[in-house]
Amino acid sequence: MNRQLRDLPESCRPRLAAGPLRFVPQAELPAGEGYEAFVYRTARVPTRELLHDLLNGLVWLHWPLLKARLNALHVQQPQSAGAASVRCSVRGPVRDALTLLDENAALLQAPAELGEALRRRDWPRLFQQLRPLWAQARLHLVGHALLEKLAQPRKAICAHVLILDAGLDLASSPAEAWLDPAWLAGKPFHPLPVLGVPGWWAGNADASFYADAAVFRPPGSHGGGRKPASIVACSGPREGSACST
Repeated sequence: MNRQLRDLPESCRPRLAAGPLRFVPQAELPAGEGYEAFVYRTARVPTRELLHDLLNGLVWLHWPLLKARLNALHVQQPQSAGAASVRCSVRGPVRDALTLLDENAALLQAPAELGEALRRRDWPRLFQQLRPLWAQARLHLVGHALLEKLAQPRKAICAHVLILDAGLDLASSPAEAWLDPAWLAGKPFHPLPVLGVPGWWAGNADASFYADAAVFRPPGSHGGGRKPASIVACSGPREGSACST
């Protein structure tokens, strides 16, 4: 897998500030250097022989402007106290959001009514009353961990959705135009059980599919109002992996 990605023609490779993107073996990541910092410095993406990393590479190739923006924002964030530690550093809200976007996000461009129903987690309106409007919507899955989970689909798989302007051309617009770190720090994500999207799963043609309150939860039921602890990033194969605080 590494060799196949690495040997893509030059015209197929997105470019970063450091040059054309290359996919290299995981062993090329130096001990003690963060994954994102290494990618930013060298334009090389350490890649393991795993489905997770294959999907990450495919997202890089399909969404190069988005992935380059995520990478740049990671390394541009101010280092917090204790960040000099090789083992772990507190990431902060922006880097937490960047990691969430990179791993588990989807981008929704849709009629305003759908966006508002999703914000309110009004599942009957979103998936049943407004069902015909989904034909006008575009839901882009950009999180490679989300794609990996969907390789074995189950009803409870949930994406973290960013609602974007329906007229925005994501293929050609620089991500700097819409992906603002201050916006990310405000936690703009909305949970969406992706197999509830009309046409994405045969079972959701039956209205009873949405009666499962363990999946289609009402507002205020996620996490019982408890704020999650800050993610702590550890040096290792992936800077974005989490360890307990």
